[in-house]
Amino acid sequence: MTAAPAPAALEFDQVTFGYGRLPVVREASLRIRQGEFVALVGPNGSGKTTLIRLGLGLLGATHGVVQLFGTDASSFRERWRVGYVPQRASGATSLPISVGEVVRTGLAGQLRPGRRFTRRHRERLEHVLDLMGLAAVRRRRLTELSGGQQQRALIARALVTGPRLLVLDEPTTGVDAEARAVLRESLEHLVTVEGIAVVYVSHDPEGFAGIAGRVVEVCAGRLVQVDAGAPAPSVGRP
Repeated sequence: MTAAPAPAALEFDQVTFGYGRLPVVREASLRIRQGEFVALVGPNGSGKTTLIRLGLGLLGATHGVVQLFGTDASSFRERWRVGYVPQRASGATSLPISVGEVVRTGLAGQLRPGRRFTRRHRERLEHVLDLMGLAAVRRRRLTELSGGQQQRALIARALVTGPRLLVLDEPTTGVDAEARAVLRESLEHLVTVEGIAVVYVSHDPEGFAGIAGRVVEVCAGRLVQVDAGAPAPSVGRP
């Protein structure tokens, strides 16, 4: 007897959403499998952020269904399975704490009051610090690091729970070429070795060129799949 296929990490089925009478997402259907890298592109105002918020269960669809790992996104409770890194905000990187402490905060939701970090937690912390190239600066304050290192620390915080889906919103904004190269290498490892699904929202095609299995353009709230082997659509910064 053939086993049933694993549920998609994230799935939109004919999803429509609007603010009042203004439709922002229109009849969107998209299935992102576990272990798949999907780049989501489109100009500002196209509906990318709204689509992501629907996918994370932060907004409820007007019509259609959104599922995380086979469960309706609005009632999904295993939040450790989803890592989310929003666009960088100055407040997120001005905390007077060390890199290691920032990453450890990602585990807070897994610990009950009074419980200490376990060996498994410590091993996971070490793994993501190494993966993101931050082991050597773990004791430095976040405010002392470059923009690229700060961004990698925020991604490491999202990864420390061991998620199976990672959503990155404009992860290369304000980072240098070296930081982009480290991020690319880390994302390739996550997809090919750890089998994590990655949704990469960006205006920067160079950030995902060659590693995205699919490129999906959001155009006026509708989804248009682009051949990953072809040049990414021009969605220059506003």
